[in-house]
Amino acid sequence: MPEYTLKFSSSAVADTAAFKLLELPPDLSKLVESNPDESSSWSIKGNPDEDAVLCTANKTYTIRSIVLSNSVIVATAGVGEDTSTDETPHSTSVEVRDQLNEILELVPSVPRLHKLDVLLRGKEYDEGQEGDGDMYMDESEVGKRKFTYEKARAMLQASDAELDQGLKKRRVLILNGELRPISPTYLNAILELLLTHLVSLSLPHDSASMDALCCALQDGYDVRKDVCKQVMAWFGNIIDGEWCMDKTAVVREIGLGLLRPYREESIPLDEFLTKWRKSVGDTFESEVSVDLLSGNYLTQTDVLKEPPIVVLTYFPSSQLPIDPAARFTDLFLTRPRWKADEISPFLADIVVDAKERDKFLLKYTRAITDAEGIWYTARAKYNG
Repeated sequence: MPEYTLKFSSSAVADTAAFKLLELPPDLSKLVESNPDESSSWSIKGNPDEDAVLCTANKTYTIRSIVLSNSVIVATAGVGEDTSTDETPHSTSVEVRDQLNEILELVPSVPRLHKLDVLLRGKEYDEGQEGDGDMYMDESEVGKRKFTYEKARAMLQASDAELDQGLKKRRVLILNGELRPISPTYLNAILELLLTHLVSLSLPHDSASMDALCCALQDGYDVRKDVCKQVMAWFGNIIDGEWCMDKTAVVREIGLGLLRPYREESIPLDEFLTKWRKSVGDTFESEVSVDLLSGNYLTQTDVLKEPPIVVLTYFPSSQLPIDPAARFTDLFLTRPRWKADEISPFLADIVVDAKERDKFLLKYTRAITDAEGIWYTARAKYNG
């Protein structure tokens, strides 16, 4: 049986607090066990004023410190001369390097992409912009001005897959490496043109020639091909040069574009639906449904009309605070009580799953039941 000599390392003082013990959740443990090289692509992100997160290829985890009731000793094999012989037991030294009183725990979290809205402010891409505005600028100034995809990867606390999905959701173009959010009005115009040309060119929406559509929009309306291709990729799949359009996503985006102007005033639901159907055309009007805009509008009944009518107001969850407490404050300042199916869409982007959503509802709201069902009201009272 081998014998071990326990001693303190000569670098024990320098090593103090140099080691951290990270506990992997079951899904990451299985991933590493099946593919040991997988962890080489993981990264820890965060500025000094931010909580650190660990990012894998497609998920983000918040790193939390858990205090241990018993200390853990970090020890490594010692370096020294092996004095064992065939007649004497094998002797190995073990050096104590550090003592740990905490472990780091990984908790799944939503990607932290809210900085994008600030970083991309003033960089909106609109109709007629060909990207030539930098040709008279000094090269170093151009570099400082541009916010590139690589800068976003380095600065934002999100996995690459979540970043790509976030850019798609925010309708951000990548033009010559630079991130440019497309103007909502210009995006709507492009989508309406695509629907119109699908019909006029007799192209099936699930296998339309990408080149035919891009050429038609470039020749007739000066829409850049690279812009057109990225827009098409946001709203469907491009396979072997053919666009398989996600008609529901296209119809939804056009509906959002029509609803955005009604932030301060309301529009009757029936009037809005009529305008929406007209915008998407006869071929796609069957896809129109106000449920597609869930999490982006409020409804109320205008009792001053005879008969009373339902009206819509633009109220996007994407512009609410990301902090849960602040978000619930805003929601209950907007409405004193909410039904579950009304409030849930406004929480979807700040929770990982339904379990976390229910935990927030339990923490920040009170549930009240009446003849109409369950209502959620504020647990704390907010002053308007």
